[in-house]
Amino acid sequence: MASRTVCRVFQRRFASAVAAQRPSLAEVRSQRNAVFSREQARQRALYPRIEKIEVSMQGPGLDGALLVMNKGMSTPLSCARHLTEHHVTNSALALVDGEPWPLHQPLTHSCSLTLLTFKDNDPTLVNEVYWRSCAALLGQVLETAFKDDYTVELLSTRDVPVLSGAFCCDVVLDPQLDSWTPSEESLRSLTRGAQQLIHQDLAWEPLEVAPSVALEAFSHSRCKQEEVEQKASQNPKGTVMLYRCGDHVLLSGGPLVARTGLCSQYEVTALHSLGQGSWGLHRRAQGLSLPLQLQAHHTVWRKLRQRAEKLVDVPGPEVAAPPSPPNSPQLPASH
Repeated sequence: MASRTVCRVFQRRFASAVAAQRPSLAEVRSQRNAVFSREQARQRALYPRIEKIEVSMQGPGLDGALLVMNKGMSTPLSCARHLTEHHVTNSALALVDGEPWPLHQPLTHSCSLTLLTFKDNDPTLVNEVYWRSCAALLGQVLETAFKDDYTVELLSTRDVPVLSGAFCCDVVLDPQLDSWTPSEESLRSLTRGAQQLIHQDLAWEPLEVAPSVALEAFSHSRCKQEEVEQKASQNPKGTVMLYRCGDHVLLSGGPLVARTGLCSQYEVTALHSLGQGSWGLHRRAQGLSLPLQLQAHHTVWRKLRQRAEKLVDVPGPEVAAPPSPPNSPQLPASH
């Protein structure tokens, strides 16, 4: 009995010593932001003098409209500001020469430009990007939910179709939380965190970078460094896409919508255990959301939420079966 007590005391002291050596969340975020800002400034400096490009606007009532913009400086959002307030507030994504293009990404050549909204005749692409953006927002909330008390490692999560019923964000929490099962209040706390970010109407700033830049940005995360190398190897250009939302820098496998304020109804619905994986106990956080332009009656929302609570099957590497429900007390998510 005495030996077990000594062992537990030693484990607590060891965990405290490791935590003391670990940089704080604020320090990690500051370092990532510094790398992002430095690279963003370097790329902008590639266009030392103003060169003009022609942007041919496509879409209802816009065909034939020609805008003269600044190469490497003007973005699709800049173009929207030359049109109407409706285009500024409702555009979520752009097509540049038919290819998806984030609204805040500078234009680098003369092109055709289409602004996409959630009420287009075919909103499939916008909905897919919105779902990915909601998952990115969930990851941002999870990273800060436990402050510096516990570590949080955001894993690479494959995109899931909107028809799956929930967007997903895979995560590994501090091993000290392996026995934790979140309560409804914990999920509500995460939801409040997301709603605060939505209320701030933060831009998702894109930045395409070389792997070396992303590796420096994520120098504190072996998991993210592996993800950087994987994404770079899958991209014909050998680059990866970073996004910044407030002070949160993330990797993304595809474009995100323009800003958090495009989200409206948003709720974190579940946090499922997936079993032991390469980084520890893998969990899948799930949520449900509708964009600002689309609202659901509370009875419909309740049915959608019930569906979003069920574990979404994401194709990918197999993990162990979920562990048996723990008997340890629940811990509230903190802010």
